Amino acid sequence: MKKADIVICGGAVIGSAIAWFLDELGFDGSVIVIERDPSFARSSTALSASCIRQQFSQALNVQISQFGVGFIKGAPERWGADLNLQEQGYLNLANTQTGAETLRENHAVQLDCGAETLLLSDAEIAQKWPHLIVDDLALGAFGPRNEGWFDSMGLLDGFRQNAGVTRMVDELTGLMMSKGRISSVKLASGAEVSCGVFVNAAGPNAAVIAEMAGVDLPVEPRKRTNFLFDCAEPPPADIPLMIDPSGVWARPEGKHFLTGCCPDIDGPADPNDFDPNHTEFDDIIWPALAARSKNFEAIKLQRFWAGHYAYNTLDQNAVTGQHPEIQNFIFANGFSGHGLQQAPAVGLAIAELITHGEYQTLDLAPLGFERILSQTPFLEKCII
Repeated sequence: MKKADIVICGGAVIGSAIAWFLDELGFDGSVIVIERDPSFARSSTALSASCIRQQFSQALNVQISQFGVGFIKGAPERWGADLNLQEQGYLNLANTQTGAETLRENHAVQLDCGAETLLLSDAEIAQKWPHLIVDDLALGAFGPRNEGWFDSMGLLDGFRQNAGVTRMVDELTGLMMSKGRISSVKLASGAEVSCGVFVNAAGPNAAVIAEMAGVDLPVEPRKRTNFLFDCAEPPPADIPLMIDPSGVWARPEGKHFLTGCCPDIDGPADPNDFDPNHTEFDDIIWPALAARSKNFEAIKLQRFWAGHYAYNTLDQNAVTGQHPEIQNFIFANGFSGHGLQQAPAVGLAIAELITHGEYQTLDLAPLGFERILSQTPFLEKCII
């Protein structure tokens, strides 16, 4: 039997961030990361839209992303690698008074955290981005700095290449319990690894892993399809990521544009279903984009792909920290589409919890599993 002080299930961006920060903090024990697909071809990390923003409704989520964008900007000095942050901002649009009031409430939270989000009238939006149709708009919120998109696999590569850990290509098939703790993990290869601490960083598969320890975790895969398209007459390349009131979003991607939406019928996906939902483009996305900008009327689809959110059905927020009874079981799950941008802060926080026994840089206690047990949501309103 192999032995490890820390076993991390899941080697994509969350698991690798935890491993990297353990190394950075000087953790002197052994760390094993178990990943069943080292190509990461179906990982949420590889298939995401690779964005980061501070426009959240919860102050903690704002602070998590502020740490993340600073970490991304520091990559050239830290790793000698530029993560190609396109700091073009988010433009969140509302077309009802209720939507406008939500933007105002969120704006107050963001300003209290030091974000520079601006509230813009329809006239101000039209002046800054003349390609947009603003007749129906009540308000817009724009983040001029520290928001945009970046190289997701570059971030993962940085965490993977700089972590002094053992990586096992295998699949976790069982968790062995002894005296109320995880004593070892069983793998598909037949191997068994004893552990001091077990970290669940299994992305959309997190609930399956938690169930092996008798834990009911409300995290499920939700399918999201991204579409890359060209415009016959494109708008300026320096426009922000726009979130239409319909929920459709679009942003530049080089000389192309990337877009997506939340499906009309959104529920748990088959873990093996990565078939793009083609009808979303014609039925939902194209009509919304064409109604928002004449530049989006004549567009041509180039390619498309589907990935999975690790969706927390309770409140669309991450679940982090120790299980209150199985105290060597640590959660890093349920990011609901925000795992990539939250990976640096969560990676550090979990590494601090393991190394020092407490959170030090950011207090992630509100994201703890206790709220799952009590069914007390820590609700995030700004979900895309």
